[in-house]
Amino acid sequence: MGSKIWLSPPHMGGAEERYVKEAFDTNWIAPLGPNVNGFENDISTYLGNNNYVAALISGTAALHIGLVLLGIKPGDEVLCQTMTFSATANAISYVGAIPVFVGSDAETWNMDPQKLEDTIKIRIALGKKPKAILPVHLYGMPAKMNEIIEISQRYDIPILEDAAESLGSSINKRKCGDFGDISVLSFNGNKIITTSGGGALVSKNEELVKHARFLSSQARDEAPHYQHTHIGYNYRLSNLCAGVGRGQMEVLEKRIEQRRYNYDFYKKNLQEIDGILFLDEPNGYFSNRWLTTILIDSKRTGFSREDLRLEFEKDNIESRPLWKPMHLQPIFKSHPFYGCDLSEFVFENGLCLPSGSNLTDEDLLRICNLVKLLSIKSK
Repeated sequence: MGSKIWLSPPHMGGAEERYVKEAFDTNWIAPLGPNVNGFENDISTYLGNNNYVAALISGTAALHIGLVLLGIKPGDEVLCQTMTFSATANAISYVGAIPVFVGSDAETWNMDPQKLEDTIKIRIALGKKPKAILPVHLYGMPAKMNEIIEISQRYDIPILEDAAESLGSSINKRKCGDFGDISVLSFNGNKIITTSGGGALVSKNEELVKHARFLSSQARDEAPHYQHTHIGYNYRLSNLCAGVGRGQMEVLEKRIEQRRYNYDFYKKNLQEIDGILFLDEPNGYFSNRWLTTILIDSKRTGFSREDLRLEFEKDNIESRPLWKPMHLQPIFKSHPFYGCDLSEFVFENGLCLPSGSNLTDEDLLRICNLVKLLSIKSK
């Protein structure tokens, strides 16, 4: 058995220690401080287009605060991409709202704009106009945001953009995280850059971001004593974690280049195996390739997604099935779903390959050779 290859481990760039040491040297060991301010400015500068940023403890916290800022109330309906990590749908439940799940399109595996509009029409006819649209950029592949924004404007429904997996991705050079009325980023330990745990809320509306900072700091009113006129949350990022984030931002472009290299390496070495399919970028789309994903047509390969996952596991290589759609999850099975069976097909046949930015060519060859060996054995 070879040494462990992880799916997507943290990868430090070297500058993180300097920012963290500065926090120790100046005794800024607190939920706020210069690194938090600097990290927010770094993200704002990177996204461009006059975006304001609130650094929070997780992408999930940012989703929760985002829904609160949009005024989502108990019983409201929120249109949610079914093909996503559970945090997207969980946040809707945090505010007592009802997720209504929308199916995927074949080009991106993200929210299908046609199904989105069909769903809006159906819910309006039932007297239940949705209060927000929550698309996701799955594994770094941008959703069809131009079309989704048109629908959002046509029906006057705001967008909460889940860009947790897509920092550095873009459509016609407009970066993911810049498309929503409110957008969300994640810096969890497995993301393309990390603050250990962390996230950010982004908006061009400065007042919304100021209110996000207020709510995420326990909503303490200006007074010499602790006084509260709003329900608050303990969601602000620590100055230490933000220091890690500042160092990570310095290597973001390099990390994107390395992740895309992984994708190109896999495609070059595996695409000749009949039945292994890759998701290409639509015209004008740029994916950070946070995770490289493949679909396995077992009728053609002779082996299934699960056969390959278990083969990897035997050789100490971590891989993972694609997200199980939310409408198939036991906790959400009674919620409305509008779409075809594409998301279910992708889940049943899709696998995330190891995609860390610190993978070596030797690691990548080991992974590809195992796939090729299984292909030969399965004939």
